[in-house]
Amino acid sequence: MIDLRSDTVTRPTPAMRQAMLEAAVGDDVFGEDPSVNALEEKMASMFGMEAAIFCPSGTMTNQIAIKLHTQPGDEVICHRLSHVYNYEGGGIAFNSGASVRLIEGNTGFITAEEIKENFNNPNDPHKPLTSLVCLENTANRAGGLVFSLEQIRPVAAACKELGLALHLDGARLFNALVVTQDTPAAYGATFHTISICLSKGLGAPVGSVLLGTKEYIRKARRIRKVFGGGMRQAGSLAAAGIYALDHHIERLKEDHEKAQAIKRTLEQCSWVKHMQPVASNIVIFHYDTAKFNGKGLDEVLKAHEILAISLAPGQLRFVTHLDISDAMMEKIENTLMLL
Repeated sequence: MIDLRSDTVTRPTPAMRQAMLEAAVGDDVFGEDPSVNALEEKMASMFGMEAAIFCPSGTMTNQIAIKLHTQPGDEVICHRLSHVYNYEGGGIAFNSGASVRLIEGNTGFITAEEIKENFNNPNDPHKPLTSLVCLENTANRAGGLVFSLEQIRPVAAACKELGLALHLDGARLFNALVVTQDTPAAYGATFHTISICLSKGLGAPVGSVLLGTKEYIRKARRIRKVFGGGMRQAGSLAAAGIYALDHHIERLKEDHEKAQAIKRTLEQCSWVKHMQPVASNIVIFHYDTAKFNGKGLDEVLKAHEILAISLAPGQLRFVTHLDISDAMMEKIENTLMLL
C-alpha cells in the first residue's frame, strides 16, 4: 500500500531505530530520563526559549498550552480550519472550559485586524474574556499553506497591544521553515508558547514538544500529569526525536517537491474541479463525484493500493512524506492519469 493519508504514518528509518535502541533512559516523571532532558534542552535552545516539555502527542501539547493561557469561561480566537478546533475532540471546551471565536476564510490565517475586531471588551460582563490567539503553521486544512514571520509579526503586535497570549500550533512548523528560511529562534521570540510535532514530516514514531518560559513549562508539567501524559522511560522515543531534528529537517524539501509533482499530475486530470494552493507537503482538491459513479475517490484509489483521506464528499487530501519513494510516485501519477 502507498499511504498518502498523513505524514503521521511514517516508520522510523533503520538509523533512527538504532538511535532508539542505544538511548539512555530513566524516569521522566522524576526528571531523570537523560534522553528526554536532552531533547527538551535541544528544542528550547534551537528556538531560543527557556524550557520545553516532551509529550505523547501534538493534541496534548496544544491542549496544555490552551489551559496554560486561559481560565474557565475565557474565549480563544482561532481560525475555523484550525486543528485545535476541528481535530482535538472538543478539547478546548472539555479541558479548559473555554469558548471559541472562529475566524472565517479559506487561508487558515488570522490577521491583526481580525483579532482586534473579535476582541471582547473586558469591561463588558456579558461577554467572555478574550485571552488567547492560536495560529497554525503550516495550515493543514488550508492545504498546508505556509506563513512567514513577516505575516505573523503584526498578529503578535496586536496580541501584545490587547494583552493576549499567542500560541503556535507548529505541528508542521519545520515544513514552513524550509520554505521561508525564517529561523526557529525568531519564532521563539514571537510566540508565548509553541507546539512542535516530531511524528509528522520529521518521521519520529511518537511525540511532540511544547516550548515556553520556565514558568509556563513548570505549570505544563502539572497539567501533563493531570492529562495522563507523564511518561516514564521515554528516552527511546526522545532519541528518535533528536535523530529527526539532526537528520530529517532539510529533507522536508523532497516531500514538498513530491507534492508539487502530484499537483502537476492532477492539473492534467479532467475530473479535478478545484485545487487548493500547494505550498508544502499537502495536496487538497475537489473532484467530480459523477466520474466515479457515486464512489468516493478514496475508495477508488484504495482498489489501486493507494490510501488517501476524504475530507468531505468530493474533496480529497494527499500528504507526502519520507516513506514515499520515487517508484511510488510513478505509480501514483500513472494511476491518477488513468482514472
